[in-house]
Amino acid sequence: MSNPTGSEPDGNAAYGHTTFKRSRSHFADRITADGRDGWPVEAGRYRLVVSRACPWASRALVSRRLLGLEDALSLAVADPIQDDRSWRFTLDEGGRDPVLGIAYLSEAYDARERGYPGGVSVPAIVDVPSGKLVTNDFQRITLDFATEWTALHRSGAPDLYPERLRDEIDEVMDGIYRDVNNGVYRAGFATEQDEYEAAYRAVFRRLDLVSERLADRRYLVGDTLTEADIRLFTTLVRFDAVYHGHFKCNRSKLTEDPVLWAYARDLFQTPGFGDTVDFDHIKQHYYRVHTGINPTGIVPLGPDLSGWGTPHRREQLGGRPFGDGTPPEPSPSGRTRV
Repeated sequence: MSNPTGSEPDGNAAYGHTTFKRSRSHFADRITADGRDGWPVEAGRYRLVVSRACPWASRALVSRRLLGLEDALSLAVADPIQDDRSWRFTLDEGGRDPVLGIAYLSEAYDARERGYPGGVSVPAIVDVPSGKLVTNDFQRITLDFATEWTALHRSGAPDLYPERLRDEIDEVMDGIYRDVNNGVYRAGFATEQDEYEAAYRAVFRRLDLVSERLADRRYLVGDTLTEADIRLFTTLVRFDAVYHGHFKCNRSKLTEDPVLWAYARDLFQTPGFGDTVDFDHIKQHYYRVHTGINPTGIVPLGPDLSGWGTPHRREQLGGRPFGDGTPPEPSPSGRTRV
């Protein structure tokens, strides 16, 4: 996500008069076990930059927690409110990231490629020794966490992208990405009625299909948590708070679908999911940065968040959240959101 001017609603997206289009990540280098792109997996070398407001960055936060990469990959959290120079580190003392020493994420982009014309997006991974951006490939980062960073996984880490299920996971994720993750943005930033209506219908058509899929199974693919669940969760957890009203995806609320609401609560209450969520950051960003949609900048007080902690009873469907592994340790920050 990027660019507070409203001309680009998300750092990996662009929209014009008639069409919302998410662009491909410009910096698509990969950090791999064999270092084939020049960036080998190495504990302590890289810094993950996120906004807790951004669903794409939230994927990386959840994956990092579930896999136990906190000690190997340090974390920088940007202010949910940007200015015209991009994501900023005003949450840190002195307004600078204490590890990278920069005030704006754009400085790491400039260190990598001076004059880069695109948006400054999160999630981003920065090489600490050089201060250069390595990658902003939001689709690939978490897959590589699961498959390339295995030497640094915690003991008991789940397999979030099991090889035997990858074709099915990819197929499920493709529809969810197109119609739900990206679809809410296409609806929210539509500038033509027919464009909005097409996106709106696709969002709820896909959510209905996902609800049917989850009616008798605890997780999207197999009987354990996978990357597919992470990607759906980060949109569902924002749905009633921002997408239902702010993005006009208002056929129904998440809380009005018994299956999806129970599924989302199940994940939220699973260590590594809800403890990465910050509803205040989410609302502050969407309602104050997207001035083209919400010109007053007023941030709603609702919705009531107390339901996120209520029993979901999804365990009755079976499934083993972490497979043969174990949950991550409690969040060191003790973060609780409800």
